Amino acid sequence: MTKGTVAVIGGSLGGLFAANLLLRAGWEVNVYERVSEELAERGAGVVTHPELFDVLAALGIDDADIGVEVASRLTLDRDGGVVGEHAHPQVLTAWGRLYALLRAALPDACYHSGRHLVGVDQDEHGVTASFADGTRATADLLVAADGIRSSVRQLLAPDVQPRYAGYVAWRGLVDESALSAETHARLFGHFGFCLPPREQMLGYPVAGAGNAMEPGRRRYNFVWYRPADEAEVLRLSTDDAGRVYEKGIPPPLIAGSVLREIRAVAGQSLAPQFAEVVARTAQPFFQPIYDLESPRLAFGRVALLGDAAFVARPHCGMGVTKAAGDAQALADWLARLPVGPALEAYSRERAVYGMRIVAHARHLGAYMQAQLATEHEMRMAERYRTPDAVMRETAVPPRFDEAGAHAAAG
Repeated sequence: MTKGTVAVIGGSLGGLFAANLLLRAGWEVNVYERVSEELAERGAGVVTHPELFDVLAALGIDDADIGVEVASRLTLDRDGGVVGEHAHPQVLTAWGRLYALLRAALPDACYHSGRHLVGVDQDEHGVTASFADGTRATADLLVAADGIRSSVRQLLAPDVQPRYAGYVAWRGLVDESALSAETHARLFGHFGFCLPPREQMLGYPVAGAGNAMEPGRRRYNFVWYRPADEAEVLRLSTDDAGRVYEKGIPPPLIAGSVLREIRAVAGQSLAPQFAEVVARTAQPFFQPIYDLESPRLAFGRVALLGDAAFVARPHCGMGVTKAAGDAQALADWLARLPVGPALEAYSRERAVYGMRIVAHARHLGAYMQAQLATEHEMRMAERYRTPDAVMRETAVPPRFDEAGAHAAAG
């Protein structure tokens, strides 16, 4: 007998973590994904942490399958010389690699594509999701794992909105084989950084196309943070025909003039190795950086999870790990308590954690904001602009003291 039924809204990584964990705990699970086709591989790297490996192990996924390991971090100056190095073994992977492993672990019958949520209704007996195609799904609980623009959160907590942080992240993947021997030798075995004024470039190796892990077939992932006010974001989001995409421009529609400009700026301001990475990336794209904080994650029989609940700036490298931790906490509470009390306990636990992660990521990114509004932001900007601080704290799980305050890593 099952413990009950679960409707998971959102079939990306957070939804797949929740679906797989709850299925293995004895729940009947169905995932509803808005996109009609199989989710496409995204040009994004993922930093791993011990908590992520713990959740993957609970799903029977071996960490040897995950990604590429590096032994250290280094920072390059404008001329390409090493100005700092820090030993920090870490496994780096790609969104597509994790998605393929999690999707393969879930039976196909549990995954439903092309379901655009338009309504949520609930009472003491259950919760019903309504979709644009006229179908409905009723379950004992609903997990909202549908991302930063969550349809579920918009219905239940419309006042909780993303806040733009004042800068964007240019991202991309380049094939290992496309890099020169010199650039490959300097960058590929490390988590690398370059720190132009008010900017940050970082990069690391990940699995290649088709999740290939063999040397020569892997890829190099970069993330380049640059200040941009809202007017600049709109300019970057305008295609060659003059159409503005206020909710985010699809990468293939980024104007050719914008791509030529960003490659030229890379050549002028970055270490030559990183400039080469940008130049040889076929389709760079950008993401405006946001903060999102939900004061509560439980609404009756509905739970927010992953980016639907909190979005921290990527400097912590905790987005995927936090989603996995949310899913594990939800499964643990549901194993101990009835649905209502379990979701309330889950909300109390993960809301505190999410707020701490968002605050820490905000501190790490302060020096890249287009504007520094407060004295505290200025102090944080000064603290986190040196190579040593960046290498020691970027993409490292923050530690908190017993009172919940942040304790510096390293």
